[in-house]
Amino acid sequence: MQAVKMYTTLVCPYCIRAKSLLKQRGVQAIDEVRVDLNPTERDAMIAQTGRRTVPQIFIGETHVGGCDELIALDQRGGLKPLLEGASA
Repeated sequence: MQAVKMYTTLVCPYCIRAKSLLKQRGVQAIDEVRVDLNPTERDAMIAQTGRRTVPQIFIGETHVGGCDELIALDQRGGLKPLLEGASA
């Protein structure tokens, strides 16, 4: 199973939804980076993704995007293979 990293804030309904979907797909642990607690992490997230909103989700080295992109990837059947190590 690929490592999952997610930039989040404490009270973000999209973050909660994304975490729920990932757990349903068998993800045991998510490396959560709280950008509300550490502004330098938000700067790093923006530098990596070009986006200011959370969540920003990485599966392995692949930037999936936000919650909507994660859901779309799952609906296309691409989330499970990516979690298992296939490239996007």
